[in-house]
Amino acid sequence: MSMFRPLIFLAVVCIAHAEILYAGVNESGGEFGVFAPVDTPGFGLPGRFGVDYAFINKSTVDIFVDQEKINFFRVTFLMERMCPLSFGLGSRFNETYFAEYADAINYITLNKGAYALLDPHNYMRYNDPSQQPFSGSVIGNSSDPTAATTQQFGEFWAELARRFQSNPKVVFGINNEPHDMPTELVLENNQAAIDGIRSVGAKQLILAPGNGFTGGHSWTQVTGNNDAPSSDFMNMLNDPLDNLAIDIHETLISPALTTTALSLVWP
Repeated sequence: MSMFRPLIFLAVVCIAHAEILYAGVNESGGEFGVFAPVDTPGFGLPGRFGVDYAFINKSTVDIFVDQEKINFFRVTFLMERMCPLSFGLGSRFNETYFAEYADAINYITLNKGAYALLDPHNYMRYNDPSQQPFSGSVIGNSSDPTAATTQQFGEFWAELARRFQSNPKVVFGINNEPHDMPTELVLENNQAAIDGIRSVGAKQLILAPGNGFTGGHSWTQVTGNNDAPSSDFMNMLNDPLDNLAIDIHETLISPALTTTALSLVWP
């Protein structure tokens, strides 16, 4: 199984200066094995661990931490595997999949002392990842009877955060690259996730995405189907602990290297 690992640089930015606090890699794999040639709901689900999908290679993590001095790993997973379609999105998990994921997160954080970003790689959609990033129902879309609700999304995040509440090395990434949806709905879903996370006593850093694939280059621009700029709404997010950052993606491609830069900008 091929794992694509672009570099990740995360900076906490303030008015006076910018400092890179974390530098790491993207551990793709937990969302693999579901892409179909045509839109095929359920294709590749639940999948086989170690065959269709995986989370990390522990020996590679050792090299990154011990030799390359990497201190941050973004570990992807698929919500349709964590919350099977027969359960629906919410607080009931596939415990086998969760245990596999938790083993990866715990190895990174507890064994190696690095940080791990929990990354639901779903583009703020749920129920059909077979043609990601465009398939599946937009979470919170009240005009789609098959869509998971914003409330369900909050319940999902409350349960996931509860399970990692005591691990200070965990960072919560609300969702990977929402796009082509009302920006107001991105805000509502983000806020539901924040509220769910804080409701269970989890105090760790939360990363909230914007619309338009949360692109920095388009943050102040209209995207998708005339969707409002992320800059119009993401400043309205509220975290009672003020431990929230905006998740901005930029992919810089060269013949030799693909580097994804995530800038963390405090609201």
